[in-house]
Amino acid sequence: MTAPPPQDTGSGGPALTVEPDVEPDVEPDGMIRALADPLRAAIVDLLSREPLCTCHLVELTGARQTNISNHLRFLREAGLIAAEPAGRYTYYRLVPAAFHDLAAHLARLAERAEATAADPTRRACP
Repeated sequence: MTAPPPQDTGSGGPALTVEPDVEPDVEPDGMIRALADPLRAAIVDLLSREPLCTCHLVELTGARQTNISNHLRFLREAGLIAAEPAGRYTYYRLVPAAFHDLAAHLARLAERAEATAADPTRRACP
């Protein structure tokens, strides 16, 4: 796969080269957005310990059932959790591969940040 051509920033500085993600199936922005909400982060933390149904999450978080259901839908759409029907209940569990992909993305950002921090050059302002 070849990198796209550099993009003119209009600032007179060097053109930016945007490299494609190594794993195009990973949508880290949606995952990060999903984890940014405190209640969704709490749900993820609880699900990291064991699969739970909505009624368990209502009891453990103190949130209303409709609120929990909306957050679970958001997390499912972000690819972070999966639903498993069990009779009249639905249990939710984390999708480990999604968290591994997100961790790899964040590790790449950290590596770039370290390389940038070590480079004393700065882009000229217009």
